[in-house]
Amino acid sequence: MSEHRRKPPQSHGGGRAAARRGMTGSSGRRAAPRGSSGSSSSYGASASSGMSGTSDTSGEDRPWGGRAEARRAAQRSTGVGGGGGRRRAPEGGGRGGHGGGGGRRGGSGEAGGPGRGRGRYEPGKKRWVDYPRSDRDGLKRFVPSWKQVTGCLIGFFGMMVAAAGIAYSMVEIPKVDKVANNESNVFYWDNGKQMASTGGKENRQIVDIDQIPTEMQNAVIAAENASFRTDSGVDPMGIARAAFKMATGGETQGGSTITQQFVKNTYLDQSQTVSRKAKELFISIKVGTQMSKDDILAGYLNAAYYGRNAYGIQAASQAYFGKNSLDLSLSESAFLASVLKGPNLYNPDGGVGPSATKQLNEKRVEARWKWTLDRMVEVGKLSQAERDKVTEFPTIVERKSPLAGQTGYLLDIAKQEAAKKMEISIENLDKGGYKIYTTFNEKKVKALENAVDKTRKEQGKRMDKLVQFGGSSIDPKSGQIKAVYGGAGYDKGYYVNNARTTGVPVGSTWKPFVLASAMEDGTQESGGEGISPMSRYLGDDNTIIKDQNGDPIPNGKGGPFRQQNEEDGKKYGLVTLKFAMEKSINVPFAQLGIDVGLDTTRKTARALGIPENSFDTGNMDNVSFSLGTSTPDAVALSSAYATFAAEGEHYEPYSVTKVVKDETELDGFQKPTGKDALDPDVANGVTEVLENVVQNGTAKRIADIGFPAAGKTGTTDDNLSAWYAGYTPELSTAIGVFRSDPEEGKLLRITGDAGDSIHGGEVPAQVWKDYMLEGTEGEDHGEFTDAPEIGEIVGKPTPSPTPTPSEDVDPDPKPSHGKPEPSPSIDPSPSCADWDLICQSSGGQNGGQDGGQDTGGTTGGESSPPPTTEEPTGGNGNGNGNGWFGGTG
Repeated sequence: MSEHRRKPPQSHGGGRAAARRGMTGSSGRRAAPRGSSGSSSSYGASASSGMSGTSDTSGEDRPWGGRAEARRAAQRSTGVGGGGGRRRAPEGGGRGGHGGGGGRRGGSGEAGGPGRGRGRYEPGKKRWVDYPRSDRDGLKRFVPSWKQVTGCLIGFFGMMVAAAGIAYSMVEIPKVDKVANNESNVFYWDNGKQMASTGGKENRQIVDIDQIPTEMQNAVIAAENASFRTDSGVDPMGIARAAFKMATGGETQGGSTITQQFVKNTYLDQSQTVSRKAKELFISIKVGTQMSKDDILAGYLNAAYYGRNAYGIQAASQAYFGKNSLDLSLSESAFLASVLKGPNLYNPDGGVGPSATKQLNEKRVEARWKWTLDRMVEVGKLSQAERDKVTEFPTIVERKSPLAGQTGYLLDIAKQEAAKKMEISIENLDKGGYKIYTTFNEKKVKALENAVDKTRKEQGKRMDKLVQFGGSSIDPKSGQIKAVYGGAGYDKGYYVNNARTTGVPVGSTWKPFVLASAMEDGTQESGGEGISPMSRYLGDDNTIIKDQNGDPIPNGKGGPFRQQNEEDGKKYGLVTLKFAMEKSINVPFAQLGIDVGLDTTRKTARALGIPENSFDTGNMDNVSFSLGTSTPDAVALSSAYATFAAEGEHYEPYSVTKVVKDETELDGFQKPTGKDALDPDVANGVTEVLENVVQNGTAKRIADIGFPAAGKTGTTDDNLSAWYAGYTPELSTAIGVFRSDPEEGKLLRITGDAGDSIHGGEVPAQVWKDYMLEGTEGEDHGEFTDAPEIGEIVGKPTPSPTPTPSEDVDPDPKPSHGKPEPSPSIDPSPSCADWDLICQSSGGQNGGQDGGQDTGGTTGGESSPPPTTEEPTGGNGNGNGNGWFGGTG
C-alpha cells in the first residue's frame, strides 16, 4: 500500500476533537463548565483519570471532554468513581451510577458528569387512576379512597342509565303473532251463538274490550293490579325482587302489574330467567307509553289461561258458563278473575298434584271469589250495596268435549265446505284463526238427536249396536242445511258421519224421481208429452217388463224378465201411478222407468240434486235402477225432496254463510241462487201424490202430524236399509236406518239379532215425525200450492179381466184437461197360472217392502258398506237376468 495513503497513528489523548477543544478551551457541544459539581451525566470522569486510568484524588478540576472522550474513559474505568465499561458498571456506578460515569446507555450519576442518556432527568408523571395507591404502603395501597368509591358508583349508574336509554330506544313492541296464531277456529249456529271452538294450538278466541263487561274488567284490576289505570305499567322493585330470588335459587315470581303479565303472555316465553325479566321490563315500559290501558287489559284477558283448556276470556266464558264473555254476570266475572290466580289450584275441576284435588280447589276458589268481591269494594270498583247482593257462588256447566253429540259431524260438514271454497287444505284450516258462521239450527239439531234416541229406546232389542241412523234437514227455499244426525257422537267413539255416508241404497224413495221424469218428459206412448199421475199401469205381481218397442226384456236365462211386488201373487190390475205410489207397488214404476228412459230419469235426478257418483253403476241400464238401487246420502236425498217443496226450484245445499279471518270477511261464501230443475206444475203434482202417501199410504203413521206433509217411504231388498224422505213447505228431511258390521265392512239385514224387519213407514217415519213436531214447535206451517191437472193420461183399461178389489183402485181418477178418461188396457202377456211353476219361477226375486205394502228388489248386487265415503260399486249388472232388482216402498 502506498505510504501516503497510510493513516498515521494518533495519540489516545489527541485527535481532531482534542485539538478543537484545545483551541476553543471548551469541552465541546455538551461540555460542563469548569468547577461545576453535583450530579451530571456519566461523562463525569477527570482528565487525569481519563488519561491514566487511575482515580484523581487531588480534587483538581479538569475540563469535561466530549462524547468520544467520555466513552473511552468509561471503557477504561474499572474502580469506584471511575467510568464503567461499555455494558458493565462498577459497584456504585453503572448506568449513571453513584459517583461514576455511565456507560453507553448509562443514566445520570449523583456525582459524575452527564452520560449518554435519552435526556435530562425528569420526575415521574402522576397516574390518572392511582390504584393501587402510590402514597400507601403494604395492603393499604389496595384500599380505595372515598373519592374513588364515589366515582365508581357515579360511573356505574351513569353507564346503566346510558345502557337503559339505548335499550329503550332500540327495543320494539313485537307483533302479537303468538296470540293470533294460537287462536282457535270458532263455529257459530245460524243465530250467531257460538257452537264450538276447535283447531289452532290453543282454545282461544280474541274479543275486543267492548265485548268484556265492566264487571269483569274491574274484578281483574282489583284482584291483580289495583293501580293499573294510573301506574306506568312496570314495577321495577318487583322485577328486582324476582330477579334476586331467581339468581339466589329462591322461589320464582312473576311480574306484578297487568301490563307486565300482558307482555309476558303475549310477547315472551314463560321461562323464569333474568334475561327474560330484562326483556319484560323494557317492553313493558314501551307498551305502557304506546298502548292504551283498554288495549293492554283486553290483550291480557285474551292471552291469559283460565283452565279447562281455555285461553282468553271468551273461551273461558264458554268453558265454565256456556255463554259469551259479554253476558257474564258480576258473580261469574269474580270467579274467572279468581281462577287467574292459578288455574291448577283454583279450577274447581281439580288439577295436577296432591294439593290440587277437586275438593281443595273448590274450597280455594270459593274463598278467592269472596275475597275478589270484597277487594273490589276496598279499591272502589264496587259499592258495598252491590257486593251485598252477590251471595250465591256461580253455577258452572258440566265440562264436556267440544265434539260431543252431533257437534263433531256438524263441524266436519262445515270445515269441508269452508276449505273447498277457500281453496285450502283441511290441515291449513285447522291451524286456527277462522270464524265460521254456519246454517245449523241448534234447536233442530237437538230435536233430531232426541227423536233418534227416543226411537232407540222404544224399539228396545231391535236397535242393537250395529243399527245406525243418518239424517239431514234442509230449508227448501235456500238450501241451508239446518240439522243432521251423523251417529252416536265422536265422544262415543263413532267417527263416521251417517248423514254423508254413501253405500246405503235408498229404495222406493227413488220412485218420485221416476214419476217426475214421466210428468216432465213423457214416455214413448205419450209422444214425449208429459203424462199425468192418473195414468194407469198394470200392477200385478210377476208382470213381464217390456222395452220401449213393446218386446219383453230378457231375464238372462232365456225367458222374459218379470218384476215382483212384495206380496207374491197379488193382482192389482191396472192402477194409477198415484195409487202405485201410495202403496209403493214396484211393477208400475219398473215399467214406467223403461218407458221414460233410464237416462231421462238420471237427468232429472241430477237436476234435483242427486250426485252422479251415487248412481248404481252396476244397474245403470237395468230395470232395478228405477226402484232405488242408487246410494245418495241423506243430505243429497233431502236436498232433492226440497226441490219438490220449492215448486221445482233447486238450491245447492250449503252449511256455511260466511267466514271471517283477522276481522275481514272472506270471499266465496255468497248465497247460492236457485235453478229451475222442474216445471212448477210438475213439482206440485209430485207433491200432491206424496201427500196422498202420507194420508192414505205407506207413511200413514205421519197422517196426524197436524200440518201439511208429503213424503215417500223406502225399504231395500233383504231389509238392508229403510228410509223416509218427507217435507213441508218449510223443511225437507230424510231419515235413513241401516245395519252394518264395521269389521266385515258391509251392510247386514235389519233382522235376526235386531228383531223383525224394519220398514221405511215404521222406524224412519216415526223419527221424522218426532223430529218435525219438536224441531218446528212454535213455527208457522204453510200450505202446499194446489197442483193443476196436467199431462196426458196413458194406459187403457180392459173390459175383460176380473175387476180388482175397490180398495186397490184409485177411487177418484181424474181425466186430463177435461177429456174423457180412456179405458185401461191389460198387458197382452198372460199372468202365471197357479199350476204353471215354470212361469212362476222365471220371475224376478222378491225384494224390499215398505209398511207391509212395498216390494221389489233393490240392490242388484252388494253395495259398498256404509262406513265408507267412496263411490258405491253398484250391483252386479244382472238386474234383468237374475231378478236382484231395486224397488222398495
